[in-house]
Amino acid sequence: MASPDQASSEKERPGSSASQGWEKRIIVPTLLAGVVGGVGGILSQRRKAFGVANLCATYAANLSIVTGCYCGARELTRELRASENGDLLNSVIGGISSGAFLGRLQGGQVGAVRYAVIFACTGTALDYAALRMKSRAESSKDSIVENSQQKTENKSWWSWPEWAPIQLYDEEAEAKKEKEKEFFAQRRMVKMDKRESLDS
Repeated sequence: MASPDQASSEKERPGSSASQGWEKRIIVPTLLAGVVGGVGGILSQRRKAFGVANLCATYAANLSIVTGCYCGARELTRELRASENGDLLNSVIGGISSGAFLGRLQGGQVGAVRYAVIFACTGTALDYAALRMKSRAESSKDSIVENSQQKTENKSWWSWPEWAPIQLYDEEAEAKKEKEKEFFAQRRMVKMDKRESLDS
């Protein structure tokens, strides 16, 4: 059984809140990479020579392995550094380490250096783009929510569109209609006065 001091130190650990959800940050990109790899196999020019199913499975497996290694290395780096999810230095270090590991398996020392640079650049660029897209999606979601709240404050939950032939009259529309009636009545009076003056 843990003592109260150990329990409080586990709660105060700086990376513990950021550690939650690591499965999602590894599994979801890996599955998406598998789908992208499968689509890449369908669109490949080599599909006639190797067969569509074989090529799709190969591309999906390879891209899933690469993405899984990269995401795992990035999350391990984030955990060891006790940093937040959006820290791009985790992406750089994770890309270098996973690229060096897979490159060493694929092509020796030269392959390790080449793959480390490629993984670091590509992974960091994709993580940066994902962070930017996430922040833009959140800001657009907030603006949509604000606009809908303003509309509901000003109007009922449903209203006729402006282009609809059927319109509901409100007080402003009624006042405008009354002003138009007065204006046309005054014009008629002026025209009638002109006719009477011309007839006389």
